Amino acid sequence: METENKISLNSGQDMPLMAFGSSTFPPQPVERLKTAVLDAVEIGYRHIDTATLYQTEEGVGAGIKAVLESGLVKNREQLFVTTKLWCDNAHPHRVLLAIKESLRRLGLEYVDMYLIHAPVTVAPDITYGAWKKGDVFPLDIKSVWAAMEEVQKLGLAKSIGVSNFSCKKLTELLAHAKIIPAVNQVEMHPAMRQKNLREFCNKKGIHVSAYSPLGGKEWGFDVVLGNEQLKEIAQNKKKSVAQIEKCWNNNNMSHNKIHKLTKAIHVRLDMRTYTDSDA
Repeated sequence: METENKISLNSGQDMPLMAFGSSTFPPQPVERLKTAVLDAVEIGYRHIDTATLYQTEEGVGAGIKAVLESGLVKNREQLFVTTKLWCDNAHPHRVLLAIKESLRRLGLEYVDMYLIHAPVTVAPDITYGAWKKGDVFPLDIKSVWAAMEEVQKLGLAKSIGVSNFSCKKLTELLAHAKIIPAVNQVEMHPAMRQKNLREFCNKKGIHVSAYSPLGGKEWGFDVVLGNEQLKEIAQNKKKSVAQIEKCWNNNNMSHNKIHKLTKAIHVRLDMRTYTDSDA
């Protein structure tokens, strides 16, 4: 069953509100990711989110290939694929090479969404987590965004956007942009509501996409599942904290969410929707 909830972006594309995320640390084997993508699409996901940083593009690509061969969807156009430009390639002369490499790993001719992963630049080929002083410097927003615009013009990405950008960084980008970012993907949940950023993006026609809706527990920040107030509400309503969070998201925001899952049983549970009457 395909989920019908979509959002119309400023690029003219319709993007599914619920996305299947592939960020796993350490990265999962290709076959496991392939199975996870198949499971996700089988029960309704049509938006698959990956990134160069995650080292999952190859596995996601294998999953997409299997989905198309299986007939779960009629054609590539029924899937929405997002990937991201990592900081070591956030140099004007490296953007085009980076998207072509991502497409090669994914086995695709284009992605639906290409995002600048973060508003910083790292010296080329520096391993994530091994950065030293002098390896990281401010992003040349004007030139890098111009290169992103070229990616869209060439048809390698149908839409382009950013991730982890503040109001200040977006203002700087918009001062030079010929193409307005379609999306700003940021961490967002009951403990990080991003109210000012959402209001800013709404005024500018930029859709806000939420990652880590359960608070980024994998990074050691148990700010949602470990929240005592949410635990109390969940206990009173005889629901899990995760279900309360989903209810809050569904009832309070008009953004899409990136759900990071790899097991079929979790995927199936995650597709369930909770309303005020449930919570």
